[in-house]
Amino acid sequence: MTDPDGPDFSGLEGGVEAQAADAVRAVVSWYNDQLLAEQRSPVPDEDRVEELRASRQAALADQQQLATADLEEAARLKEVYAARLTDFDAS
Repeated sequence: MTDPDGPDFSGLEGGVEAQAADAVRAVVSWYNDQLLAEQRSPVPDEDRVEELRASRQAALADQQQLATADLEEAARLKEVYAARLTDFDAS
């Protein structure tokens, strides 16, 4: 079930695989932005930096997995990462 107020990747071209790749890329970008902001803060929270790095690494691994994922796995990743973007927007 998708969130009607969340990011909508259905209008993107390229099918589910491309939509999943776009969603994962957007999450990786969010992690990059958060890491940069934390590292530039006067007193970076090292625990948060490590958590962000680990989460970004997991997203990058999923991004690589998309290269060989079947349609069902691509759809699952699209939903997971679209939901994560919705959570990011809500916080």
